[in-house]
Amino acid sequence: MPEAGRQPRVGAGPGTGPGALRVGVLAYPDCFASEVFGVPDLLTMAGHVAGPDAPGYRVSVVSPRRRVTASGGARLDVRPLRDVDVLVVPGFELGPGTDLDARLARLAPEAAAIRAQAAAGTAVVSLCVGAFLLADAGLLDGRRATTSWLHAGELARRCPAADVRSEHMVVTDAGVTTTAAFSAMYDFALDLIRRHNGAGVARTTARVALVDDARTSQTPYVDPRLLPRPGREFSQRVMRRLDQDLAERYDLTALADAFGVSTRTLLRRFAAETGHSPLVHLQTSRVRRARHLLETTDRTIAAVGKAVGYQDAGTFAALFARHTGHRPGAYRAAFRRRARASVPDGGV
Repeated sequence: MPEAGRQPRVGAGPGTGPGALRVGVLAYPDCFASEVFGVPDLLTMAGHVAGPDAPGYRVSVVSPRRRVTASGGARLDVRPLRDVDVLVVPGFELGPGTDLDARLARLAPEAAAIRAQAAAGTAVVSLCVGAFLLADAGLLDGRRATTSWLHAGELARRCPAADVRSEHMVVTDAGVTTTAAFSAMYDFALDLIRRHNGAGVARTTARVALVDDARTSQTPYVDPRLLPRPGREFSQRVMRRLDQDLAERYDLTALADAFGVSTRTLLRRFAAETGHSPLVHLQTSRVRRARHLLETTDRTIAAVGKAVGYQDAGTFAALFARHTGHRPGAYRAAFRRRARASVPDGGV
């Protein structure tokens, strides 16, 4: 947890003279403290990597309030919001019981500050569900945007004028940037470093911080079981039947017969309840199972494909890449989790 009252010193660190980028992080009650300091900390590392003669960053934690207590009771030393080049808006806890309308109503001063900064030409960035604050400030209307895949549907519902891209990690549209969940703040920070100090500095900073600098999609991280269910009995029964045997050949006629309806009726009712087709659901479930097998077993890629219904390895690899952004082999290398006991070399 950040130290109580911690505040980056404006002008401190390497490369903070003329030409330094002025970055303000907007703190507000119950915002995620780690997201307040995550971006400034990575920018500090980048300043050291770039060296004292390179353009650096002048970072401050700002607020329209005099006092701010962030998540976990962390008290933040804030400064008035003055001229900045980039305004970063962190996220907040958004659980199943959160009254989002009430939360946003309490943050009206922050929404007003965000609007004013955007009107003055400041680049505005939201981290994770900070996108809801940007939406409340009117900044997402007519723009492409993203947020955590878990809450993208709610953002699209609340802000129908926005084009929500739930699969993207970082989206920038006309001076407004939105990011995916939590760790995507580092994806944004690395992109900022890349544009301000060059690709070499961004790449080295990522290596120093052990941060992935090649992510482009949220899709590999999506767990459909956590997404809100359509809440309709018919589609849920169809989905359960499809999920019973993912290796079984998809037969729309047989599926419709099993539920006593025509294929046309099945497709219409399923789409009305879910927004997509049974085949799309089946493909998503197959990819989810394939991800699990790639992460936890030594099966060949061809065997994994057959286990989820694809006899042709090329067809399976193409589908998997379309859903995850990675070919199966690359996915296994990047995301596999080995549960190994820690033993000395030569141990048994």
